[in-house]
Amino acid sequence: MESSVLETIGVEIIGVMSPVSICMLLVVLLVYSLSSADPLASAPIRTAANLVYLESPSDSAAQKLEGALLNALVFVILIAVVTFLLVVLYYYNFTNFLKNYMRFSAFFVLGSMGGSIFLSIIQHYSIPVDSITCLILLFNFTVVGVLAVFSGGIPIIMRQSYMVFLGIIVAAWFTKLPEWTTWSLLVALALYDLVAVLAPGGPLKLLVELASSRDEELPALVYEARPTVSRGPENRGGLGLLVAGVSDSGSIELQAPPDNNLNRTGNENRRNSDRPAADYQNFQNEEVERNGDEGERSPLVSYLRERQSSESGSSGYSTEVLTPDMRRHFGNRETEILIAEELSPLVELPPSRNQRETARAAHTEVMSRGIRLGLGDFVFYSVLVGRAAMYDLMTVYACYLAIISGLGCTLILLSVCHRALPALPISITLGVMFYFLTRLVMEPFVVGTATNLMMF
Repeated sequence: MESSVLETIGVEIIGVMSPVSICMLLVVLLVYSLSSADPLASAPIRTAANLVYLESPSDSAAQKLEGALLNALVFVILIAVVTFLLVVLYYYNFTNFLKNYMRFSAFFVLGSMGGSIFLSIIQHYSIPVDSITCLILLFNFTVVGVLAVFSGGIPIIMRQSYMVFLGIIVAAWFTKLPEWTTWSLLVALALYDLVAVLAPGGPLKLLVELASSRDEELPALVYEARPTVSRGPENRGGLGLLVAGVSDSGSIELQAPPDNNLNRTGNENRRNSDRPAADYQNFQNEEVERNGDEGERSPLVSYLRERQSSESGSSGYSTEVLTPDMRRHFGNRETEILIAEELSPLVELPPSRNQRETARAAHTEVMSRGIRLGLGDFVFYSVLVGRAAMYDLMTVYACYLAIISGLGCTLILLSVCHRALPALPISITLGVMFYFLTRLVMEPFVVGTATNLMMF
């Protein structure tokens, strides 16, 4: 009996939700420690996410909303343009350029952005360390991180740890965005992720289909819940759509590998095209043995027609054989055996034994690869929780439960659809809803009952 993802969904959920929870927890701790230590550390900064409008406390609500929407629109357009550019480069086999670019992006995130957070932690906790030692530690951390993420032969736990570190660093920087811009950006990215993965011309959909057609790994940073077997000499991609660690919507991805049996059948077809007509009987026996009993072949889809070849004046025969699943040519100048596709629209043949075995093998390989979560999902889940941590712990709990529930729903949909799905829309939608419901409804109710010594 074939197994499904539903039978092992508990293990898969734990393997994916544990690193997500750790990432969100550490981002919340960073936000609490750094923002309370230095009020200037949480001041808004100018980044690609707020190129158009820099929020000011003196602005009205209408101005903040309009500026936040413009910032989100411009940021999503930038992501879409860069994403399509990466798809074009991958389509034209600029894989070495993409890999080097992704290595540089990871090095920049760990060294520059991570170094800034590292220095803030040293200053906050007054850690006695000199500048040379700090520089050596930071350089070693950065180099080892790049090697762990992009090189083979690295323990899976080290690779997973550095993936979580990348998500924490980028999310911590995103929490410095203004409040209105942050919420607008999260909603816009959830909508973009939905379109990019599921729309026919979506960039992430094109990237997944292109990688599947080439039987290669996705050129993106993805978190692997369990080790997978490399399918090529260089199976690690880069920061796909997460440009410089920022813009990858990083969808949950579970792909079926290309059908190698079909490739072998195509090779057999090309080899069989050179057989002489005298070998037709051997070929027919092979087809009978492959498809089962001779009686299973329908007369509506297979027939033999022989006719006298009058054009050349010879006594040879031109023989045409039609079978439902292939097209081949045999013979010499006098004799030709043509096997062509001729399926009746009213007749649907049952799948052959080889087809069933191929589907079963593909399903088994898909199950063995497990579930992979994009780095962008780590980032924006943590940004939402980090922004909630700036208000109250009650909103943190509510947003965390909403994100985990949305991720669980996405995993269940993944087990049913067996295709790449966006991981942001459900979780971000629930997280934003729970944040505002908790802040506007739950928090006043709980505080009011607690101050009046009421129990409920």
